Amino acid sequence: MTRPEGPRQPLPHSFGQPWRRAAWRGAICAAAAIAWVGLAAAGCSAASGAAAGPTATAPTTATSPTLGQLTGVFARGQGFGQVKPAEIFNGGDPTGLVTHVVWKSWGGAQAVATGISDYVGPNQSVAGGNEEAATVVAFSLGTCDGKLMYRAVEWYFLQHGQAFDPSHYEDICTGIYVPG
Repeated sequence: MTRPEGPRQPLPHSFGQPWRRAAWRGAICAAAAIAWVGLAAAGCSAASGAAAGPTATAPTTATSPTLGQLTGVFARGQGFGQVKPAEIFNGGDPTGLVTHVVWKSWGGAQAVATGISDYVGPNQSVAGGNEEAATVVAFSLGTCDGKLMYRAVEWYFLQHGQAFDPSHYEDICTGIYVPG
């Protein structure tokens, strides 16, 4: 096939300027790279097969981690298995619910958020609790059942003198409470 004689016809308006052509090529290359990574990840997950139970190892993928998974006593919860969930509920009483969750960080060793949860003070019944600001910490970043996730979460109330305690948490890989 030969090129017709005469002046070159300009590309459509959106492609006419060199910087636009470069941007278009960049977008195509980025889309191809994303598709390649997705296919590679799909092949890896298919090849790994099903595990007999939850397994925990160091993170090996660049995907965004989830907040654990729906499993064990948290199987009927909310927010687990999601990236940056806006609500977390472990499926128990009102103290296990955090609403209006806003993540300040995500993807590092710890993810930190603020939200609203039921605070129950000493010698107070759950029915007497009050909705108050809570700090949420997701931690123990790693893989569980072959998926990158935060394998532990806890929330606490700074205004009541509480602080993050990594020995007391919900294990959201296996679905159990770790009382500390």
